[in-house]
Amino acid sequence: MAREGYPFIAFFAFATLVVALLEYQLTALVLLFLTGFVAYFFRDPERVLPDAGDAVVSPADGKVILVEKIFDDRFINEHVYKVSIFMSVFDVHVNRLPYAGTVEKIDFVAGSFYAANTEQGGLANEHCALILAGADNLRYAVVQVAGLVARRIVCWAEKGDVLQRGSRFGLIRFGSRVDLYLPQKMQIEVRAGQRVRAGETVIGYIP
Repeated sequence: MAREGYPFIAFFAFATLVVALLEYQLTALVLLFLTGFVAYFFRDPERVLPDAGDAVVSPADGKVILVEKIFDDRFINEHVYKVSIFMSVFDVHVNRLPYAGTVEKIDFVAGSFYAANTEQGGLANEHCALILAGADNLRYAVVQVAGLVARRIVCWAEKGDVLQRGSRFGLIRFGSRVDLYLPQKMQIEVRAGQRVRAGETVIGYIP
């Protein structure tokens, strides 16, 4: 269970208890359901990393909605593969680092709250970008993007941190997306429409 979920779970559990003691049975059942859903949303299961050391893993659970080649002029200023993963409210929302590296920069930008699975949402929404330098001169960015419902991006990483592949670095509350910006020299292994799991699914390999 992600620790950020404890206050929400405690609130709904307390409200359920109070309403049940007042014998408002239907309301108590609704609140009990919400308590269970919130606990389910903030789940944080263990994951098994792939054996291949050159594998870049998914930073999020969800559905790949975009894989394209672009020139990124927002984060690392080079030609990249952009891989976007949409997380519904039913997906695990704890984010994991795709590849080991040192955090060079963290850039939080307040923005709008369009639907996270749209192009407008990817460009204009509130986001938190981590730019990292890994082995073999690999520089990449992983960007947490708030969604239509999401109103809180949590990033546990700090500038200068040395993080391992698969380590937890943050979460986004209640629906969102994560974008990866990877060098085009990589061999990409995912496609649009594919389901992925944070820390386990291989996004691509470093040549």
